[in-house]
Amino acid sequence: MTTTPTATITAATTLKVGIASYEDMKARTMAIARGELRPKAGDPQVWFTSPESFARLLSNKNRALLALIAETRPESLHELADRSGRTPGNLSRTLRTMERYGLVRLHRGSRGMVRPEVAYRDVQLQMTLG
Repeated sequence: MTTTPTATITAATTLKVGIASYEDMKARTMAIARGELRPKAGDPQVWFTSPESFARLLSNKNRALLALIAETRPESLHELADRSGRTPGNLSRTLRTMERYGLVRLHRGSRGMVRPEVAYRDVQLQMTLG
């Protein structure tokens, strides 16, 4: 039986992203810590301080990179660098940032090898206008 690249990510759910100011995110975190606010199941899991910062992370170039990872399932950053035409240093920085926001998982293996994996197939943005 063969597995398709999407089979590895269909078990994952949609990543829910929110946009809020730093002050609003801090107030929310503190309210949760004090027990005054209980996050709902549908609340964003990841927060950005501006739509621009969200757009930079999910630029066309970075979305193409995520698609390449999902489709080809590279075994290392060097393999991904060869396939994408990006330098390993550039990839490493980009993927570490994506990992911080939960978009990819970086599996560390033997001899310092790092295998990237797309964590979510869909990203849903939630923000209030005004």
